[in-house]
Amino acid sequence: MEDLSRYYTLLRDPARRKIIEVLGEQGKIGFKELRENLGLGVGTVYYHLDMLSDFLVQDKQRKYRLNDRGRLLYKSLKGGSLPPTLDIGEAFSHRLGRWLFLSPIFMRTTQPVRLLPVSIFILVFGALGSALANLDPMLFFYFPFTAYEFETVAVLFLFNWIGLFLFSNFLIYLLYRWVGGDLQLFTCLGIASFPLALFPYIYMLVPYDVARYLQLLLQIWSLLLLSSAFCFGKGLRLDKSIVVSLTIIYLNVMMLIILGRFP
Repeated sequence: MEDLSRYYTLLRDPARRKIIEVLGEQGKIGFKELRENLGLGVGTVYYHLDMLSDFLVQDKQRKYRLNDRGRLLYKSLKGGSLPPTLDIGEAFSHRLGRWLFLSPIFMRTTQPVRLLPVSIFILVFGALGSALANLDPMLFFYFPFTAYEFETVAVLFLFNWIGLFLFSNFLIYLLYRWVGGDLQLFTCLGIASFPLALFPYIYMLVPYDVARYLQLLLQIWSLLLLSSAFCFGKGLRLDKSIVVSLTIIYLNVMMLIILGRFP
């Protein structure tokens, strides 16, 4: 069998190790039963199953079971033959990456109702900031000196992110036939909007030339958080989430070019 240290990222997560153990013990299991066993949200379970796709198969009844590689992995888990690296604490770079993607926060959205108020607060915070700073919000971009009224600017900010939720849901289904986890996705997207919700307040405090560069950094961070939101909200693997995120920002730029907002 290949060196298990290659699968450090997969096996260090207790939920994924439990999936392997449950399937190894029960032989096969349906999604609903597996989700109840894990006590996780729909999107999170799909995410873990996608990460373990090299070790799993589905039968005609759409029940999950281990393939040959999965059974070998299960035997290694039960035999205690995992490499010592799996028991080593997280490296600083890994911890930094987790917080850059806000993974510890997104993981709590498995029960989205708990963090939904926080998500809504961030969106309202961004909407009020845009209006107070007199900025014209266009999803990932802001343009100074808007001609809209205070209330219109606030509503426009909210409309952008609600529209993003609806469009990304459709795009994910179109690309990957992924369904479910809508409330978790909405909660995750609200959290992902935090960097851009914060920008109007920074804009009011620092010179415009400084704010422009800070906006770029916050846009990049928001793009990372958007990818993380799709991972946890819809259960997509990170590479698939990045495809969706890049598609959205590309369409955002194209729309601005069509509207004549970019030179």
